Amino acid sequence: MLLENKYVAIVGGGMGGLLLARLLQLQNINVKVYERDLNSKVRVQGSPLDLHDDSGLIAMEKGGLLDEFYKNIRPNASKARIVNQNLELKFDEHSITKTSNEEITNPSKNSLQDISKPRPEIDRSELRAILLHSLRTETMVWDSQFLSMEKENNGWRLFFKNGINTYADLVIGADGANSKIRPYVSALKPIYSGITMIEGTIYNAKKNAPNLFEFSKGGKVLALGNEQTIMYGTKGDGSLMFLLSSKILENWISENDLDFKDNQKIFEWFKEIYQDWSSDWHELFMSDELYFIPRPQYYFSQNQSWETQENVTIIGDAAHRMPPFAGKGANLAMLDAVELADFLTNNQFSDLKTAISYFEKRMLERAAEALENTLKNGEKLHAKDALEKLVSIFNQIAKS
Repeated sequence: MLLENKYVAIVGGGMGGLLLARLLQLQNINVKVYERDLNSKVRVQGSPLDLHDDSGLIAMEKGGLLDEFYKNIRPNASKARIVNQNLELKFDEHSITKTSNEEITNPSKNSLQDISKPRPEIDRSELRAILLHSLRTETMVWDSQFLSMEKENNGWRLFFKNGINTYADLVIGADGANSKIRPYVSALKPIYSGITMIEGTIYNAKKNAPNLFEFSKGGKVLALGNEQTIMYGTKGDGSLMFLLSSKILENWISENDLDFKDNQKIFEWFKEIYQDWSSDWHELFMSDELYFIPRPQYYFSQNQSWETQENVTIIGDAAHRMPPFAGKGANLAMLDAVELADFLTNNQFSDLKTAISYFEKRMLERAAEALENTLKNGEKLHAKDALEKLVSIFNQIAKS
């Protein structure tokens, strides 16, 4: 086996990195995951994930975690209500019954293809917990923010902010869109998509945003109008997460010195940018238990490539960052983990560089196709006729 008597360091404890560690441990590979968070509870996880039958669900099955996954899904979370900027309902997926909750939550009655519509959805925190619990207790090295690494022998010496350093024969960067491992692999810079999203989270949403909380019916709400969107949904912990998405110049936020810790300033910004939207949306800004994160949307070129190395590679957003408009990010990262683990352990290749090269080629081809769909979806969601077209699509699906 290519990794026999070798030590693998995965930098980043997101879905892709954790699943990769799980798959390598199933082959008795010596692997550790270095994560910057102090522990598993520190960082608030993002919006719920719907796992796709051609990627995320395959990954959970390969990891032997599919049953545990289905125990923790939220059947109503994937159902959408589509509204205009005045919160007037234009389509309600809750009124359509194609698949019963029993069928969704009992995978033994269905193939992966059968249950992919609706795609089973799970809170990120629950999925991360499943993956963490599947690892050996000594796998996670918390409070390990990566600083740099330098070549040593045939591998790398990694240095972390907490003062520790370690040697690895193979380093895998699974550290997200702003990856610190990526520069050791590729010098290509990301491209701004023209769209910036502002993420907000309201804790105890039933109390702090009662009308919008109730309106969601435990699912998601998609609002489109004036070439802008508001998307929100509730999570199992009672919080509500929303995304404000607009076409904004790349440097607009920095040039206007927008302070995302000042909720009142963000509210004033919203009333200016979303001035044609109903005041019903102001409830998003009324809570004291509220915080914001700016998320300008970048992507890597569709035809990106780099020279393969035998001792370092990247997966997920670190390799193929893209906006979320096709829901591909976590699913692609998990599929990356499946294929990389397989190529490193299936004895098909003569050496590590060949195995990694084959993996990277397939990964980038897959990512290029996903990026094309993502960029098209982003344009459609921010077009003048976005609402009409989206409602038409959902109506066609409902009739099929």
